Amino acid sequence: MKHTDIKCILSSADMVGTSVVVCGWVRTFRDSAQICFLELSDGTSFKKLQVVIDKNALIPDPECTKLGASVAVKGKVVKAFKGEGNELEAAEITLLGKCPPEYPIQKKRTTLDFLRGIPHLRLRTNTFAAVFRVRSVAAQAIHRYFHEHGYYYINAPLITASDCEGAGEMFRVTTQPWNARYESEEEYFKNDFFGVKAGLSVSGQLEGEVAATALGRIYTFGPSFRAENSNTTRHLAEFWHVEPEVAFAELPDVIEIAEDLLKYLIRTVLEECPDELAFFDSFVEKGLIEKLTHVANSDFAVCTYTEAVAILEKQNADFRFPVHWGSDLQSEHEKYLTEVVFKRPVFVTDYPKEIKSFYMKQNPDGKTVAATDLLVPGIGEIIGGSEREADYGKLTAAMRERHMDMDAYKQYLDLRLFGSVPHGGFGLGFERFVMYCTGIENIRDVTLFPRSVKNIM
Repeated sequence: MKHTDIKCILSSADMVGTSVVVCGWVRTFRDSAQICFLELSDGTSFKKLQVVIDKNALIPDPECTKLGASVAVKGKVVKAFKGEGNELEAAEITLLGKCPPEYPIQKKRTTLDFLRGIPHLRLRTNTFAAVFRVRSVAAQAIHRYFHEHGYYYINAPLITASDCEGAGEMFRVTTQPWNARYESEEEYFKNDFFGVKAGLSVSGQLEGEVAATALGRIYTFGPSFRAENSNTTRHLAEFWHVEPEVAFAELPDVIEIAEDLLKYLIRTVLEECPDELAFFDSFVEKGLIEKLTHVANSDFAVCTYTEAVAILEKQNADFRFPVHWGSDLQSEHEKYLTEVVFKRPVFVTDYPKEIKSFYMKQNPDGKTVAATDLLVPGIGEIIGGSEREADYGKLTAAMRERHMDMDAYKQYLDLRLFGSVPHGGFGLGFERFVMYCTGIENIRDVTLFPRSVKNIM
């Protein structure tokens, strides 16, 4: 159906006086003796279009005024009677799709918890429509940033025979029937589709390193899958991952790239989503715009893991999980560092090697690795990265300590044999970034159909 987007009508002075057709869903209906008003949304903008109906000239079908109904309206664009922008004087209204009274998007019921139960409809609310517009803008900005900085976009495989993190939290991929019986695990997988044990990728990093050691600077941007039994507000079983990998980069370079990328993305969202951020600032997180602006214009802090632990140990009595050197930092520790101590994002570096992945470069002290996590207020870890171990002997030793299958990583190990170079990269959890930009506190509310423990709606 030929029609004009509401976004084009709302603020364009050139549209005033023109005759147009708009299509959309009814968001509100107000009635009076002589005039009634429809508010329409077609998804092209956060703001809605007010349709003015002169009841002396046009009596709308009652079905066209029901909340959630879809309609087409032909009329003339006029300047808004109140405030700025334009509205539409209706000459003809056509019902496109009825919406019965059972429509579940009602003001008195639309809590975020309730809306999680109807993911197929929740995007029609202001909150979720705004979330996914921000998400779209941020995704475009990621591609634009890397393209402008000379990176190549690589599509890493989603099915793999190796576990990037070495934690065994992979979803198995199989064509075997549920009741398949074999004498051994080896025989079972030999008869499977790939002939070996396969799973969904937890990260595109290993394949990204392959590409970076030929193309120099690359990034992957796609879904990752982790069968981690973490039913928290920050974890999903399927999430989107931004993973740049850069040849000849050491840890300080990784930190510089991560900070520059995050600031670029935040500035883009601030510039391109002003209406959405104003909504979130008013109804979700007070001071959100000020927070994002502050982050975009400030230098991030940097401290070592050892320094962070020394700071946190002084407050151990106040933590649910006391911290000590060698322990992983919990959410409460990350929030304390970012919100109380540094009051800005902070890179924590040089973690104990026992709590980090096998591929991270070992520091000269023999105890720590050249890794970094970027912690941000309100969310905690949003980026994890490192310089990668480029020494074949040190890498294989780290893998043997973890009892890893060396044969499964032969191609990865070959990179250290044939022209090895210093290189590094990081992973940005895309959903966590969207949470940070919108103030949304539950990661299930920033992805279309969240996949989590016991949930695949």
